[in-house]
Amino acid sequence: MLSLLLLLGITALAGCHHTPDDVQVRESIASVAKAAEAGSASDVTASLSDDFDGNSGELDRRSLANTIRLVALRGDHIGVATGPITIEPRGERIVATFTVTLTSGGKWLPDQLGVYHVESAWRKDGRHWLCYTATWTHSN
Repeated sequence: MLSLLLLLGITALAGCHHTPDDVQVRESIASVAKAAEAGSASDVTASLSDDFDGNSGELDRRSLANTIRLVALRGDHIGVATGPITIEPRGERIVATFTVTLTSGGKWLPDQLGVYHVESAWRKDGRHWLCYTATWTHSN
């Protein structure tokens, strides 16, 4: 009986554990990078809101997923390396800024490869943080 109570107590404590918001956003960014490298469009878009807006209308959730699918269908590989992530809470939202370096083992849009400065905005949807907008500029 004591073992059962101890197990229930440990389970309850584990259920009460709350991952800090900044850690959740960092983990989501890392997960998107890993999914892009794996060519998994659904995993790339899992952390994006349905109304995601990339670079002021240049790329939405659907077109990003289609780009990842196209790269995967062609058998190309996208290399994604993120730099340090700066998190800035803004009321109920979070802004995350970082650099991302895109490399490729194939012929995927060679003019798109290189280092980008990214600013992304996140909002909470239930228990999860979703990126609803991002802007990026190519470093020269």
